[in-house]
Amino acid sequence: MVRVVIQRVSRAAVRVDGETVATIGRGLLLLVGLEKGDDGARVDRAARKIAGLRVFEDGEGRIDRGLAEAGGAILAVSQFTLAGSLVRGRRPSFDRAMPSEEARPLFDRFVAGLRGEGVSVETGVFGAMMEVELVNDGPVTLIWEERETTG
Repeated sequence: MVRVVIQRVSRAAVRVDGETVATIGRGLLLLVGLEKGDDGARVDRAARKIAGLRVFEDGEGRIDRGLAEAGGAILAVSQFTLAGSLVRGRRPSFDRAMPSEEARPLFDRFVAGLRGEGVSVETGVFGAMMEVELVNDGPVTLIWEERETTG
């Protein structure tokens, strides 16, 4: 299942080996986890949904503005640990995580889908050990999950 942790931020950055590789001001930090069985259709739906989210406050303090209206950007970070399971034992199992050689093109497709919706997107470095720094605004944190449907 495609799983995305969405955090509204006033700023966010990613560092690799002490060097800043991506930074945004106001916008959304997306932590993106892909599992075995995920496909292009699922990441396309996630990109469309997230690009259109209305999670920013309007002039009256209601959460009713989209990313474009708020003048925001997205920082997308691939995070395979979102596919981890804590059901058994004390150590996470990553059996459901999509192998990186399959996940990378899907993550790239997700980012392209966001950009295709007119969103400014920065990314971390796929597969690298990253330091992610953010200031959660609100705080507002949401989770997008698309489970496999039957029938």
